[in-house]
This record gives sequence, structure tokens and C-alpha cells, in this order.
Amino acid sequence: MSSSGDGDQDGRKASESGDRLRERLRELERKLEPGEDKRESMSDEEIGSRSSALGKAFKISTELVAGVFVGGFIGWALDKAFGTHFLIVIFLLLGIAAGFVNVIRAARGMGEK
Repeated sequence: MSSSGDGDQDGRKASESGDRLRERLRELERKLEPGEDKRESMSDEEIGSRSSALGKAFKISTELVAGVFVGGFIGWALDKAFGTHFLIVIFLLLGIAAGFVNVIRAARGMGEK
């Protein structure tokens, strides 16, 4: 009878599965490590296209957020100046609309290139 409970008297089966598990763990760690080996395997063109895509995504998101903040700030400032409470809503909506227009304009420009 086996004391390990896997049916193998000399423990070979448990040792082999443990070795396979360790190897799979090492392979996973290699894949997850942020290292230079991944960048070396990518071509310059692929690195450039990924960087360019990330830059474009940041530009588009900044265009949208900036429109909302500027519209909200103008509305808040005018509300403070005139003592009203509705201009912030109007200018916030205008800022959102301006942000979307800028995003659409930037996306069209990217599509043409």
C-alpha cells in the first residue's frame, strides 16, 4: 500500500506531476515578467505602432475630459459671478458636446492617415 495515496509505491508519479507543475509555473512567470526579452522579440514597427496607438488613445480621452472640465468651470464661474445655479448645467452640457465633437474630429483624422 502507498502512503502517498496516489497508488504508486515509490512516489514517482507524484514527483513527475510536481516537476511538470514547477515547469509550468516557471513558464508562466517568464510570460508575466516585464523584461527586455519581450521587447527584443518585437519588431521596431510593432513597438512603434503600439506606442502610437496608446498616444492616440490618450489624446482622444484628454480631448473629451478637457471639454467637460472647461465647460463645467466656465458654468461654475458664471454661476458664482451672477449668483445663479443653472449656468453650470448648461455649460457642462456644452462642454460634453464640444468634447464629443473634438473626439469625432480626432478620430476622423486618424482614419484618413
